[in-house]
Formats: sequence, structure tokens, C-alpha cells
Amino acid sequence: MEAHSSEFSRLCTFESFKEIWPYFSFGSEQQELIRRQFSRLKDITYLDHAGTTLFAESQVKMFYEDISRNVYGNPHSLNPSSKMTHDTVERVRYRILEHFNTSPEEYSVIFTPGCTAALKLVADSFPWMSASDEHLGSQFCYLTDNHTSVVGIRGVTGPQGVGTVPVFPQEIEARAKTSQVTVNTQDECLVAHLFCFPAQSNFSGRKYPLSYVRGIQCQQLYPACEHKGRWFVLLDASGFVGCSPLDLKQHPADFVPISFYKMFGFPTGLGALLVRNEVAELLKKKYFGGGTAAAYLVGEDYFVPKSDIVSRFEDGTISFLDIISLHHGFDALHRLTGSMMNIQLHTFGLARYTYIILSCLCHSNAQPVAQIYCDSEFENATDQGAILNFNLLDCYGQVIGYYQVDKMACLFNIHLRTGCFCNTGACQAYLGISNQVVKSNLQAGHVCGDNIDLIDGHPTGSVRISFGYMSTFEDCQCLLKFIVDCFVEKPLRLDQKRLARLKSAGTAETSDSNELTSLLTERPMPEMNGLNISPAFVSKTSSQDTIPMEDRNSEEAYTLTNIFIYPIKSCAAFEVTEWPLGTQGLLYDRMWMVVNENGVCLSQKREPKLCLVHPRICLTSKTLCLEASGMDPITLPLEISKERHGQRTCQSKVCGDRVQTVDCGEEVSVWLSEFLGKPCCLIRQSPSFAPDMKMGKGKGSCPPALSLVNEAQFLLINRASVAFLLSRIINRQDSSNNCTSFDMLQLISRFRANLVISGSEPFEEEDWTGVKIEGTHFQMAGKCSRCQMIGIDQTSGTKFQEPLRSLSNWRSGKVTFGVYLNYVLQRSNPYPTLSVGSQVKVNPTGEF
Repeated sequence: MEAHSSEFSRLCTFESFKEIWPYFSFGSEQQELIRRQFSRLKDITYLDHAGTTLFAESQVKMFYEDISRNVYGNPHSLNPSSKMTHDTVERVRYRILEHFNTSPEEYSVIFTPGCTAALKLVADSFPWMSASDEHLGSQFCYLTDNHTSVVGIRGVTGPQGVGTVPVFPQEIEARAKTSQVTVNTQDECLVAHLFCFPAQSNFSGRKYPLSYVRGIQCQQLYPACEHKGRWFVLLDASGFVGCSPLDLKQHPADFVPISFYKMFGFPTGLGALLVRNEVAELLKKKYFGGGTAAAYLVGEDYFVPKSDIVSRFEDGTISFLDIISLHHGFDALHRLTGSMMNIQLHTFGLARYTYIILSCLCHSNAQPVAQIYCDSEFENATDQGAILNFNLLDCYGQVIGYYQVDKMACLFNIHLRTGCFCNTGACQAYLGISNQVVKSNLQAGHVCGDNIDLIDGHPTGSVRISFGYMSTFEDCQCLLKFIVDCFVEKPLRLDQKRLARLKSAGTAETSDSNELTSLLTERPMPEMNGLNISPAFVSKTSSQDTIPMEDRNSEEAYTLTNIFIYPIKSCAAFEVTEWPLGTQGLLYDRMWMVVNENGVCLSQKREPKLCLVHPRICLTSKTLCLEASGMDPITLPLEISKERHGQRTCQSKVCGDRVQTVDCGEEVSVWLSEFLGKPCCLIRQSPSFAPDMKMGKGKGSCPPALSLVNEAQFLLINRASVAFLLSRIINRQDSSNNCTSFDMLQLISRFRANLVISGSEPFEEEDWTGVKIEGTHFQMAGKCSRCQMIGIDQTSGTKFQEPLRSLSNWRSGKVTFGVYLNYVLQRSNPYPTLSVGSQVKVNPTGEF
């Protein structure tokens, strides 16, 4: 099988890429120009361009210079600065139409807050006609592969008695009629129908024929050919126009919603509805806002809209500075790429290459590594966009949950997207999820956008990668190596027959593969080797997947072996032998946190170097000392003095929950900024604010108060569970790869627990409901769900695939380790001191 690994290494070269896709459109100089414009992507593999593409540095720089030089006023005024704005915005409208090969004589551009707002505009103003005895009424028809925002139009049409027709992709052509239907477009009495389809599926990247536009308008395609009336077409182009050219002269859709961040990355929150002028008068408004009225009265129901459609529908002051920035988006796009056709060739080539290699990867037993959801074999850019949707499979053919894949990808700075991507129809079709299963999953607690990736072993969503013009071959390389290193049961195998067939499809033969050389050194992958762990540190525990859990005597004693506090959230641990409790857990545990210049909490997931900042607390001097290599120590007071109590406060969030904090001052801000190499500051939880615990409920009417922790007051782990996990890592077939060896204590440090005990059986703590440590009572509050942070070596900040990989495999994707506790307040001794060596007694009922 060594030949397969060698072949994979050969495939991960630029020469091999060019064999698969010889139409690569960017030359070396152009690639270097683009690379310089996106220098912030260094060490980041960004593969979510279908979510949002990225802006070029020159784009925002030129925009800044523009608004710095010019004064742009409200376009509703008549002064010179307002006239400048009006004229510039009109020029942008023209440029948008020019980009789509049309003109102001054919289309109008209505600016909206985004594509969804453009869709809602059509839904609210389309002349829907309900069914009656005289006619059948309007039909709202949509392809089932549409985005949620399109399907949501039925929320407007349903109450109006409008018919709803979901159309499956295979139906639209299969049920087409060959004879052309003559449509009298001048007859205003005809019932108006609307058919919506995406130019490109945001789930699979499938491109639907743009010929559907005229086919529906001429009533030659289902469902138009089965309902009399006039048919209009809404072409959802939002996911299409980022990487593909759209010619509205050739495919004159009536309504075309777009979002500009999908094209340029900036600005966000700005879209447009392109309306064909021939049908503009069809849209009827109800609400009117500032700037849309030719005249109106406040004392009676009298309103006359402005005559042109743009002024009629752009309620209030448009986002004129964002609109002006589009000039620089178009400039950057053409300067860096040359044309949309070049972008299409570039991005499709990357997607095709990734598809071919991924679809040929196999585990050691020849089982495929991935199940790919698509309708083609990526043979041409006309049928397929730059999107690849898949689920990874283990060597038994079972789906690996997308949340597990996402967490591992985050560990190595690979940015992708998981879930159903606001496209339930496509998700159901490709994953084989019935309507009843969707409802059952909801009953089981799964909602769109959560991290419940598997229910009864079946996937609820998938993994999606997507490319933009700034994507590189190295991005593909990094993703494929990540998948092989983290999810393939070694030794790797390749489906050679499939590989040969796919490579030859639509491409010419290339040079002898023996002459190929590796380009892997240009952008090395993050370290992802296995761990060389000394067996001496591993207890004798079962390596079977099922751990026998025996009933334990409620008075059986364990030992508290370690106490850790984390004064600054995500910074290094401070180990103590004894420590007092406070109102929110261990005294001063996670009382401070580091935030960036926007007040957003920095964790090791964003900034691994935080683990190299060592906080030390001295209770005698009441000080907090920060130490880091190469830095002079800095000392802060533990408590906020009365003089400083009124200093600047700020609102921040921890895991989605609002917290109130106090800024710790300029001196420590400068210290942290220098060490981390980015602007940041230290904030402390305000003494007057404490969030409630999220995990479980405490005794009594009031839940325990929290510091800046994620879930509950304490986190406990069991040494027997750690030892079991170590044995799992060692027993992996590919765990012999050289990397960094570490012992039990180093693995314990990855889980950042407060309390470590010497248990007898691995994971027995998950069945407990209460513990008592030398007379101090604690109540269990749930299991701790783990993220990619456990892959960060707490002594160096280096990222590794273990222990997340082994834990995730053993847990079947549900990565939990350790349990949460909260303190049961005792009146006789409200805030006792915990000591290492104390006895820990377990009671399954939580009562003592």
C-alpha cells in the first residue's frame, strides 16, 4: 500500500493539478498579485466563499481614499455634495447592469439590504391573485433546490389563497411540452404566475440551465405549460454571480436578486433587485417610505408614488456609501482577474481537482473516504459551480458527523461550512431525509444551524467547501492532506480505475507522471502527525469501545489529586494545593479575559499564544501577576478599588451570553498587545454583574452565579478517563508517527479542568449526580462538550489532531469529556477551602 501513499503525494503537486485541469487561467504574475492582496490569509485555508467571498486589500484602501477625498451628502438633498452622491450612485447602477451585459433601457437596479430583502420585495409587491369561481388564481412555483429565502415567499402567498407548487429538478424538463404556447403579454387580465429557480444550487453547486428563463416565460416547461396566464421568472443569482458570468441579454429573467458580498466580500448588508423594465409596472407597493412619494397627504388617504420604479421602491435613504464602494469592488475584480470567465475557469478547476482526488480516496479496507453529493462528475463549468458538498465516512461506511469534521478543521485553520446551508430541499434530496424524519429530528431537539450532526447514526447535514478567485491550489492541497491525516484509516488506498477515468474525462494526456516534482514546501501544512506517547504513562484499561460500568457504593472514596484555577480565561492554568471557594466557584477563577480592539473575547481557538501567558495570584498581597517569555512581569490588583470602580465599563459576550466588565487599564493592554502582536486589552468581570449558570439547576430558587466560564462553576475530570483516552491514542494504527510525546499530566492540561480526581473506572463520573469533597457538597450539572481547543499543546501553543481525533472516534462524533459541577452552598461553612489529597465521595442520588 506504500505505492498508494506515494501516488497521493504525487497527486498533491501543482503539475498533477494541471494534468487534471489544463485550463488554469491565472499566470504566475497574476497569482502573485492576488496573493499579495490577500496576505491576511497566511496560514489560513478559507473555503467558504459560497458563504461570503473575501475583499481585496486595495478594494477597501481605494474606497477609504475615495470617501476621504470627497464629500458625499444625502442624495435626497439638492446641495452639491448630495448631487455628487446621486451622480455616483447612478454611475454604480449603470456599472452593475454593464457587468451583467444589459442596460438601463432594459433593467432597473433597486438597492436592498441584501438578496433576502430583494426576494421579500417581490413577494410583497407581486400581483398575486387568489383562486375564485372565475379563475384558478396565481401560482407560486419554486424549484425544491432553492434557498430558504425563496421558499419563504409562500409565507406571503399562502394567506392570499395563492397556489404553491414545489417543483423537483427532474420534473421541469421531463414534463415539458414540445409545442410552443403563444402568450399575449399585452392582456393585463391574464393571471400572473411566478416561477423561481436558482442559477446555482447553494448546496451542491449544480448549475441549472439559464435557458429555463425563456422556457418558462414561453410556457414550454413545466409547470408553466400546465397553467394559463402570464409567467414571470425570478432567477436567484446570489450564489452564481460570485464565480460565473451572467448575461441578462441572453437570459432576460424578470427579477434577479443578488448580494454584493458574494461578489466582492465588501460591503455586507447590501444587495439589489434587478427588474426588467418591461414588467416593472407589475409590482405594486403598499408601504411607502421617505423619498418614494411624488405627493401625499397626512389628513386623508392620498398618496402618489414617484414615477420610476427605483424611486418608488427604495424606501428611505439608501446606503449610499456602501453603494459607492461597489465601484472599487468592480475595479479590484477586473484588475486582479481580467474577467468573470477567468474566475469561472480558475474556481471550477480547483473544485474539479478536489472532487477527483477526494472521490478516489479509500481506507485501508478499500472503503471510500467520502460520500459526495453532486449531479455530475465535475466535467465542465457549465453544469457545475465551484462548490463541493460531502460527508466523510469511516472505514465501516458510517458517516462521520459534520460537527466533528468542523472542529478538527478549525484546529488547523481550515474554514469551511457545515449543516444544510439554508437549503432543506436539497439537503433532504441528497441525504435521503424524509419529511417525517425532519419532523422527528425537530422533536429530538435538532434545529437548523445547531451542532446535532447525527441522529440514530444518520446525518442531519454535510460539509461544504467552496472556492473564490483568491483561492489557491495550496488550499486544495491543505484540505486533502487534512482529510487523509485525520480521517483515513491507514494505509491509504486510491481507487486507481476511477482516478484514471476521471482524469481523462474532458482533458488531454499530459507528461509522464514520473517526472513530476512536489510543490508541498511552498505552503506547509500545520503539524498533524500522530503522538508518540510513552506506554509507561498509561494505566491498564480496557481498549474496547464498551466500558463496563459497575454499581458503586455511595460511600466509596476517591482522591482529589489536582486543583487548577484559570484567572484569565484561555490563559495558562495556575495550579495550587489548596484554594478557597467564592460566590462563583474557585475564588478568582476566570475572573478576567482578553478581548480584541472590538471588545470580542479572545480564546485559544483564535489566539493559541494565550496559553503562554501565565497568571499568578498572591492572596497575601492581593495581586495578579502576568508572566510570559521575553516579557517583564506585570502586576495588577485583584480587586477594583473604590477610586477605580467608576472606570470605563463595557459589555461583552462569553459563548453568546452577555457579561458586564471593567477595563483593567492601558498598561496591561500594552503588555498583552506587545506579546500577542495584535491590539487587545484585559477586562475584569464587574463586581455587580454575574451571569446565571446554563448547565442544569442548582438547589434552591436561585441558580448559582458564574464568573466568565462557559457553562458552570466547576469542571471535573477523572484520571482513569484520561488514561483510557491515552490507550486509545496509542492503539491507533497510525499513532507511531513522530511528533511530540507527552505524559498523563500534559494530556490533563489539554482539558483545562478545575478538579482532577483519581477514579477507579473510566467515565464513571458521567453517571454520578453528586460528590462530596471533605464535607463540601457539589451537584453534577452535565457533561462538558469539547471543541478543537483540546488539540492545543498548553506548553507551546502548537496544534495537534490528538486527543480530539481519538476522543471523537470513540464517542462517535459526540465529543464530551469531563463533567460540570456547581457548589451547593452550606450555611455552616459557606465558602470552605479545597485541598489536594482530600477524599472525594460519590453519591448517585446527589444527597448526603
